Amino acid sequence: MSSSRDAMLRRIRQAVTNGTRHYQHPSVSAKYEQYDQLDIPQRIAQFAHRVEEYKAWVGLCHLHEISQVIGQRIVQHGYQSMVIPSDFAYDWRPIGVTLIEDNQLSPAQIAASDGVISTCALGIAQTGTIVLDGGVGQGRRMLTLLPDYHCCVVPASLVVGTVPEAFDRLESVIQQRRAPMTFISGPSATSDIELNRVEGVHGPRTLEVIIVRNA
Repeated sequence: MSSSRDAMLRRIRQAVTNGTRHYQHPSVSAKYEQYDQLDIPQRIAQFAHRVEEYKAWVGLCHLHEISQVIGQRIVQHGYQSMVIPSDFAYDWRPIGVTLIEDNQLSPAQIAASDGVISTCALGIAQTGTIVLDGGVGQGRRMLTLLPDYHCCVVPASLVVGTVPEAFDRLESVIQQRRAPMTFISGPSATSDIELNRVEGVHGPRTLEVIIVRNA
């Protein structure tokens, strides 16, 4: 322990001299798994399983069934009004539900709705994570953080295997648009010092994911 501490302090002293940093950290050779070896059905199955482990509901459907499945989930919860991004696909919009387009709605208006429907930028199979980058059909970051319920449509073509692969896909968006990104791994939840789980503190208490098989 003492030798490790001495080594750490020595590096700090080397890094900072008279307020000027001159220390170059030694290069670290590390090999990370960039891609998985799964085929598409296996990757989708892994993604669905990992999302469910976070206590989120997961459903699979075909392209022509999206609006019907969304509508069924909303009716089952007894919800009536849902906020959607203004560019959310018309063919995906459920019938029989009051849909409120986000044309710069106030935070109070968004929070007062029953929930939000959106799509996503990517899904990551190994971690069960959904990535939002504010692109088409995703809306503002506020839109998917304030409501208590979030229904997210994830086309199977947008599910990648690993986190490094996801960042490879997102690189151009990060560099060109510099848009804030949201990484969602299940419904919002945290634990206090006594490990009591509290849900809905930092985002939606309920997350439902609809994976579109042939999109």
